[in-house]
Order: sequence, then C-alpha cells, then structure tokens
Amino acid sequence: MKSKRVVVAISGGIAAYKSPLLIRLLVKSGCEVKVVTTKNALQFVTETTLRSVSKNPVYSEMFHDNNADEIEHISIADWADVFVVAPATANIIGKYANGIADDVLSTTLLAFTKKVFFAPAMNSNMYHSPVVQENIKKLEQRGVTIISPVKGELACGYVGDGKMVEPQDIFEIIKTFLSPNNQILERKTFLVTAGATYEKIDAVRFIGNYSSGKMGYAIAQTLASYGAKVKLIVGHISVELDNNPNIEIIEGKTAEQMYNAAVKLFPCCDGAILSAAVADYTPCAVSDKKIKKADQSLTLTLNPTKDILASLGKIKTDKQRLVGFALETDNEIENAKKKLHNKNLDFIVLNSLSDKGAGFATPTNKITIIDKDESLLPFPLKTKKEVALDIVNHLISKL
Repeated sequence: MKSKRVVVAISGGIAAYKSPLLIRLLVKSGCEVKVVTTKNALQFVTETTLRSVSKNPVYSEMFHDNNADEIEHISIADWADVFVVAPATANIIGKYANGIADDVLSTTLLAFTKKVFFAPAMNSNMYHSPVVQENIKKLEQRGVTIISPVKGELACGYVGDGKMVEPQDIFEIIKTFLSPNNQILERKTFLVTAGATYEKIDAVRFIGNYSSGKMGYAIAQTLASYGAKVKLIVGHISVELDNNPNIEIIEGKTAEQMYNAAVKLFPCCDGAILSAAVADYTPCAVSDKKIKKADQSLTLTLNPTKDILASLGKIKTDKQRLVGFALETDNEIENAKKKLHNKNLDFIVLNSLSDKGAGFATPTNKITIIDKDESLLPFPLKTKKEVALDIVNHLISKL
C-alpha cells in the first residue's frame, strides 16, 4: 500500500461521518490520500477534519484562487491510482452513470481513467428504485466495483438495505485491489459452479433447492478481477450475469449436465471452486406429461446423482487446487472435515443454516474456511462479494 495514491470522494449523505475513518486507515497503511467532496458532504463532516486526517487540502470547489496554474479536477484525476466514492448517494451514482459533470466531484470522476469503487448509502426505497438499480448495473458493466450496502437501521428510521458498509471493510477491498496479488492469476484458468440444479419429476414439477447463484457468481467475478479466465457452470440462478470477457458461461441445469461439463473442463484448469447446490437425488422415471393429482399417495423412487466434487478430487493433480462448500445444519465442523478429506479438497468453505444472514438467497454470508490440516479460519458476517474476496485470497495463498 505504501506510496499508492487514493482519491476518497465524499457525497452528501449521513454516512459521510464514517469517511474520516476510511481516510485514516488508508493513510496509516502508507497511502497518500486526497479528498474530493460535494458541497452537501460538508454539511455532515467538516473540511478541517478531512484536511487533518488526509494531511492534504480538501477539494470542494471547481476553482480556487490559490491553484490558478492548474485545472484541479484534471490534475487530481491524473495523480490517483484508485478513486473510491464513500458514501455514494443516488445523486452521484446517477451523474456518473449518465455522464453528468456539474461539480468538482462528478467532473473529477469523469476525468479519471483507472479503477473506481462506489460504496452506496441511502434510504432502502431509494436503493431499490428501478432507476438507481439500472444506474448501478451501468456502472458495473463499465468496470466499477460496487461495494454493496448492508441491511441495518438507517438515519431515516427505516430498517433495510442501504447502510454503507463499515470503513474497515471498504479499506480491505481497496487493499486487496492494490496488493501484489491483483494480477497474480493472469494466464490461469479456474472452474466455478453456481446456482441450483433441478431434477425433473414430470412436465411441470422438479426437485430443487433455494440456491440463488450469488455466491458462485461473486467468486467468478473476483477471480476475473484478479486476471484469471473463468469457466462458470451455472444451474438455475436468480442473479443477472453481466458481460465479462474473462468469464465463459456454460449451462448445467441438471446434476448430470453440470457433472458432464465439470469433468470435461477441469483437466484444462488450474483449479476449481464448486459452490453450486447440486441435487443429491434424481427421479428414476420422468413423465413427459403432468402427473395428475389423485386421492392416493404418490411414491417417487430416487437415484443418487453423480458426485461432482468427489469425481474431480479423484482426477486432481498436484498442480491443481480444488475447493468445495459445505452447508450443514448439525455437527457442522465434523461433517465439513469428513467432506474435506473424503473428496480430496485443498480446503472447504463451511456455512451453517443456523447462522442468521448465511445460506441461500441472502446478500450476505458467514463462513469458516477449513484447511487440509483441519485448521479453522472463521470470518464474520459479510456481503457475498466480500466473502468471495476472502475465499479467492485464501486460494491464492495455496498456489
């Protein structure tokens, strides 16, 4: 982090009171920090505070008499390695998504050509507004990293999504980006599975589960951001996949389809992270028509599906790394350790349904990584993007 140059941009939201802590963490780590604010941001945090913690002037006006020889928004944009907007209000998200430059923050942002991070903070209804979500998707498609807000009590009195993540978490994400690991996975290829498989019963019914695919997709995005090529096998998911040249999408809607794709692709990969929730059983017989409801009970005979993780563990070479997931409801640690050894994994990611905010169809997850030597590395509840960073960084340490 030493000698890295970071712009911390602060827009006008109550979460601006947290920004000095982010600046302090960056400065303490060795970064040089310059602060750009909107005028409204200075209603929540003072210029004196920002100047003191950053050890640099604060830029809140387009033009200053004492800097007449240079165009500030251009010089700051040229100077920085990273630009982080925290908090990012709906206003600045909309401006940047649509190319509006009417103050020093939005103008500097448009002149900046390197990596940009946004940490949104706003009322939950505003955050979920179709317009705001559309603007966020635009930014993500242009390579902006959105550090998603978390659920909590908001200044307006609401409880919901819209609370800016803590400065320490934002700092860790920036630190990861600026670390030497950033392009360590270049010229490497990884297999990732995501989502649920559905096993047909008849023309309209299936056996399935609640997996959304969010965790697997976040892992694929993180690997790609580190320079890796990713072969992402997706089952049934409830997350929109963006165009990423480093991520190849392969369909695996049933356990059999996902198995065939994984076994075919794995030998050409440097490793695999299998986070999909694959059905353990599939019906022996499938009706091509809807089975009509009757008064008597219906008995289904099920066969076990092929174990993808165990199959890859058998063909894994010493140069490959294999990571699995364990979702447990009881005897979590012991069951995860058995799976780790039985399937020849390098480490396993355990999450428990007993942990609030973890598991299927949530924006957050709480994991424990268990290594081959059975050492435990527990993490607190985080967004799935942050969890993906933890998993991928641990994978890098094993390469």
